[in-house]
Amino acid sequence: MTELIAFFSRGDENYVNGEIRNLRVGNTEVAAGIIQKLTGADLFKIEPKLAYAKSYNECISQAQADQRRDARPELVAYPERMEPYDVIYLGFPNYWGTMPMAVFTFLERYDFTGKIIRPFCTHEGSGMGSSVKDIKKLCPTAKVETGLAIRGGNVQHSEKDIRDWL
Repeated sequence: MTELIAFFSRGDENYVNGEIRNLRVGNTEVAAGIIQKLTGADLFKIEPKLAYAKSYNECISQAQADQRRDARPELVAYPERMEPYDVIYLGFPNYWGTMPMAVFTFLERYDFTGKIIRPFCTHEGSGMGSSVKDIKKLCPTAKVETGLAIRGGNVQHSEKDIRDWL
């Protein structure tokens, strides 16, 4: 099976364990790296052309505005082809109960018929929210498996949980 890890992640200021911290690498990117180490899957970072602000509070305002408008931000790049991949690990931080809007852009770009989508998210207490339901709605011909929710503050120590999920 050929596998792809497609993920959205953001470093800079983030809310972690009840406080705002500056992260060199976003929590979801850390989790994606662990999955890549364990599976050897290809990595693709989902990045909007208009990046979110480095400030946590400004980022929140931008992301909430995107969600209210049901925006589909243009991405910096897209995988050339999705056909070679049988399994897509889809990673994102939980933004107000679902995925960042850039992940919606990514999912709407491709036909996932017959593919397996394995979602994983980082969060600070909200788990997967409605993201699995949203993925199933966007990709009705894919098999969407049980997701893995990883506490962002614990992501550095999540390899065992990720291995068990895999």
